[in-house]
Amino acid sequence: MTTAETALSIGEVSALTGLTTHTLRFYEQEGLFAAPLRRNAAGRRMFTQKEVEWLKVCTKLRSSGMPLPEIRRYAELAREGAGNEAERFEILRRHEARVQQQVADLQEALGIIRTKVEIYAQHLTAGTADRLWRNGPECAPLADAG
Repeated sequence: MTTAETALSIGEVSALTGLTTHTLRFYEQEGLFAAPLRRNAAGRRMFTQKEVEWLKVCTKLRSSGMPLPEIRRYAELAREGAGNEAERFEILRRHEARVQQQVADLQEALGIIRTKVEIYAQHLTAGTADRLWRNGPECAPLADAG
């Protein structure tokens, strides 16, 4: 760590990233950092802004469903340095495809939910909401049900 880099404590990084100190320790144990963490003279973990930015990437990868073993592999490759860029790219490309599929699935679900909301809105306005589900699920708006 150069003197120009600000050393951040685990508590400060927790506040900056929203990750608990337990999660930060777990991420270190699991090998999810792109570089080994440094420690101060007292043995406490010290983070740089680069590590904070990496944690933000990890958080997005996790929240988008990337499994920890894939993040670990990506971090391992990053630690190894040049020569494995194609493998890193492939990890990200596969995850991107999964996320795109998740988005498509959510868009489809949203379309169905919007239709159901419209059906309920029409029935509530017409005063016929008590009839919903009487004979099974209603799938068509009032205008289409004739």
